[in-house]
Amino acid sequence: MTSPHRSVEAAPARNTLAPSRRTVVKAAAATAVLAGPLAAALPARAVTAVPVFRHGVASGDPLPDGVLLWTRVTPVPEALPGSGVGPDTEVGWVVARDKAFTSVVATGSTTATAATDHTVKADIRGLQPGTDYWFRFTSGGADSPVARTRTAPAADAAVPSLRFGVVSCANWEAGHFSAYRHLAARGDLDAWLHLGDYIYEYGTGEYGTRGTVVRPHSPAHEILTLADYRVRHATYKTDPDLQALHLAAPVVAIWDDHEFADNAWSGGAANHTEGAEGAWAARQAAAKQAYFEWMPVRPALAGTTYRRLRFGKLADLSLLDLRSFRSQQANTASGSVDDPDRTLTGRAQLDWLKAGLKASDTKWRLVGNSVMISPFAVGALSAELLRPLAKLLGLPQEGIGINTDQWDGYTDDRRELLAHLKANAIGNTVFLTGDIHMAWANDVPYDAGTYPLSASAATEFVVTSLTSDNLDDIVKVPEGSVSAVAAPVIQAANRHVHWVDTDRHGYGVLDITAERAQMDYYVVSDRTNPNATSAWARSYRTRSGTQKVERSYSPV
Repeated sequence: MTSPHRSVEAAPARNTLAPSRRTVVKAAAATAVLAGPLAAALPARAVTAVPVFRHGVASGDPLPDGVLLWTRVTPVPEALPGSGVGPDTEVGWVVARDKAFTSVVATGSTTATAATDHTVKADIRGLQPGTDYWFRFTSGGADSPVARTRTAPAADAAVPSLRFGVVSCANWEAGHFSAYRHLAARGDLDAWLHLGDYIYEYGTGEYGTRGTVVRPHSPAHEILTLADYRVRHATYKTDPDLQALHLAAPVVAIWDDHEFADNAWSGGAANHTEGAEGAWAARQAAAKQAYFEWMPVRPALAGTTYRRLRFGKLADLSLLDLRSFRSQQANTASGSVDDPDRTLTGRAQLDWLKAGLKASDTKWRLVGNSVMISPFAVGALSAELLRPLAKLLGLPQEGIGINTDQWDGYTDDRRELLAHLKANAIGNTVFLTGDIHMAWANDVPYDAGTYPLSASAATEFVVTSLTSDNLDDIVKVPEGSVSAVAAPVIQAANRHVHWVDTDRHGYGVLDITAERAQMDYYVVSDRTNPNATSAWARSYRTRSGTQKVERSYSPV
């Protein structure tokens, strides 16, 4: 632990005569010139301003023996996020077995600097598996809020159950994050999964809010630079409901496109104009740097978020990065979605995923997946008739996909993955997905065109958006109006879809036992109301060994 800084007292003045006016002016000028360098050079505790923790504290990526802690300190008022200014500041942390900190198990300190936007991470090890801990940060005599975290069970532990909150797509401008508050209030989560779009990159008023900006973004313009991304992350981290959830349980997060720009791929994005908005490589690098500074996430491979966590013998969780390596999205009207040279995952990540699923010895294999893997196609023709016609005309052979940003736009990767599950008799694989701003409960068939005669390879639970526009918002009709019409049409054209809600906002709670994995879907009453209520909507589960979804008529 870093030794405490010693304060320095000013020596008494030797000249007792009153200074001349010219001396005062010269001294003032010298002080102005030296103020910046001196402020940077002085130890943190010599600064008169008291450091504050305006952006909360968080933990993430729980391991059996440890967890990653995070905070951001504001050492002086001018050290705003993205400013690049502010003194180096010592930040300590303490971890205890109890909320009163009478049983301290770990302490330490590090230095927060402007180089990392005064964010701090501490990767704590040596903890006990499957155990609740409390932690806080300190700096310059100020304490952060106290937060709860929890380690993962031991790798060989016979875990009776696990419970995760599941969220996605939180657009600051479109509403308040009351879903986070309701998850935080439960007090029963082992962790919570954020499946992407933790922030949005658009300028104020540029992205779906039913025409009304509930609260404007900062900065007001579309974010392009490292400073921009830092300010945007900081803005989101001031939300009281998000802070409350970070205080309640560790997060396991992956990114999707809006942490960068809409429909991002390895070489660009739909919402990026090369040249006019700078180089994509520079923007992508800035977005990734800010993400890893501001999120309690361990990069398993430099610059990516794909990694794997284990929760005893009950489940492992493979987390995907579906933006860093993908080919550019295909045109819906072309057959290039079936091109084997195009990839969503990249070769290395797909091989890593396949190997991990095959080697897994847990009861359940969870996959944190930012875009929907289940086929989603429509058309006047049945799939059986559409397939030969599509092949003849060079159209996608699994139907005309609605959204080629999903796995539908990269069918060769999907076929390879599902064939791997079949060839190796890998069961109990559950994809957990966000992105599409709707709630779904799906089987994932080997062959969507012949389903249900074709077997199901896996199951998928998709959570709706916290606040981002869904279909009823886009067409500006009362909630439920679109779903009443669209859901039957979607299910008729996609027989592997057991349920879809196109209209409501909310979150999921995934509960896992050896016998089943169940997703409880919750909706919030009004995304524009900071005091919105929450209500259970539906539940679906997959029983062990079935690879199929069925309805459950009550939440866990």
